[in-house]
Amino acid sequence: MRQMIAARDWLHVIRLPAYAPDLNPTEQVWSHLKRSIGNLAVRGVDHLLAIIRNRLKRIQYRPDLLDSFLTHTGLTLKPNST
Repeated sequence: MRQMIAARDWLHVIRLPAYAPDLNPTEQVWSHLKRSIGNLAVRGVDHLLAIIRNRLKRIQYRPDLLDSFLTHTGLTLKPNST
């Protein structure tokens, strides 16, 4: 892996701890989703799946919300210039 990374000068890799949910924006997405369905009564697994897909689709069209998930981690998409 190190050789592959070193061979690509355009690739910027940030090494994270093995398990760091606070640094993973995806954890924020799931947390947001779970809060939105916490008190939901569904008719079955198919109904739940449809609702989850719908809620994820809504998140997709809210760039401000997606940005907040990344901001919550304290990370940035811009590599350091050091």
